[in-house]
Amino acid sequence: MQDNSNKINSELSRRDFLKKSAAVGLSVSVTGLGCTNKRKITTTPGVKTAPPIDPVRVGFVGVGGMGSAHCRNLLNIEGVEIRAVCDIVPEKVERIRNWVVNAGFAKPEGYSKGEWDFKRLCRQTDLDLVITATPWRWHVPVCVAAMEEDKHAATEVPAAVTVDECWQLVETAEKTGKYCMMLENCCYGKAELTVLHMVRQGMLGEIIHGEAGYLHDLRALKFSSEGEGLWRTAHSIKRNGNLYPTHGLGPVAECMNINRGNLFDFLVSMSSKSRGLTLFAEEKFGKDSPQARQKYALGDVNVSLIRCANGETITLYHDCNLPRPYSRINLVQGTKGIFMGYPDRIYIEGKSEKYDRWEPFEKYYKEYEHPLWKLKGESAKDAGHGGMDYIEDFRLIDALRKGRLPDMDVYDAAAWSVVSELSERSAANRSRPVDFPDFTRGQWKTNQPIHVVDF
Repeated sequence: MQDNSNKINSELSRRDFLKKSAAVGLSVSVTGLGCTNKRKITTTPGVKTAPPIDPVRVGFVGVGGMGSAHCRNLLNIEGVEIRAVCDIVPEKVERIRNWVVNAGFAKPEGYSKGEWDFKRLCRQTDLDLVITATPWRWHVPVCVAAMEEDKHAATEVPAAVTVDECWQLVETAEKTGKYCMMLENCCYGKAELTVLHMVRQGMLGEIIHGEAGYLHDLRALKFSSEGEGLWRTAHSIKRNGNLYPTHGLGPVAECMNINRGNLFDFLVSMSSKSRGLTLFAEEKFGKDSPQARQKYALGDVNVSLIRCANGETITLYHDCNLPRPYSRINLVQGTKGIFMGYPDRIYIEGKSEKYDRWEPFEKYYKEYEHPLWKLKGESAKDAGHGGMDYIEDFRLIDALRKGRLPDMDVYDAAAWSVVSELSERSAANRSRPVDFPDFTRGQWKTNQPIHVVDF
């Protein structure tokens, strides 16, 4: 494995990350903990349904691993034309352009003249939607540029990493009337959608509690000399909190009707000491290597507790620096039953065969499998992450073509992503409670729950 410490330091300097991280995660005063709602807003809340678009003309910004996966999916979805591709690596742009041509479409415009060349893409007039799968630092700038140029925006996760960035997305979407969606693929997993379908039918009763997280050994990735290793390690160096909350939180939030009859109210957060990255670096590069001597602010395990406005609780984990099998937990518990992932299992009082015993979730698919998976499961079977990526992309395009609101809107993107900074604030201040902003400004009380069943 190559020594990429210089690349890491260059990335930090080049993108001014140290300054932002210090302001966000390490220098927050105690008096700021409850002040996230104190912001002057000049826009009107609410997402309006956009007219149907067919075909949906797409521009891509960032076509590395996930960007390429989305492009591959869209080339296999009806009613999509990839018209523009942007990346700081020209070879990646040409690769996707050739994919599009080989699929029988006109060659897209290419943009690769530096980090800000996405602004030229956003000005391209024959685009309806701009999708970004860049490093986190660029999600908000790309989405804002797209919306300000009269395009819908969709971004990989998290949509933003600070409270101010979340508000910027919300205010820009409200000002321009354009959609801003976060591509949270885990909300479209077969198990997750089936559980949501069962929750909507009352099979688990009133939902009381959820447990979720991102528990993924990323040590090798963080010290890689390519891909996410070029930028993701920077976050571990200077930030300490729940840095990647949306994969686990999204499906639970939908089951609890967050922003649609319910709201995240406040959280408390605590991080363990940091050992995993240092020990891994010592073993791989030596105790005197720059990687081993680097100080990492991110605790190996972060635990955040969220209280909802209607009284539900959520335990949210971030655990990426220690050896472990992958998990997102996916626990949803109600007054009639409980589901838990990894492995998928369920218990429903009065329905499960044995009292007080888990049973495999597989047996419930025949009766309760989500209609979307019944419709598109065969098409999704060869796509990434067990097919959820394809289902996610299909659902987005289908909504735009039919003039239907997307499943997840800018308020969801903001509420799920804002956990990043809020957890940093709490963890830096002895786990004191931190209020969530109400990005909907009260409209959560009348918004309707997500069902994901209309096509």
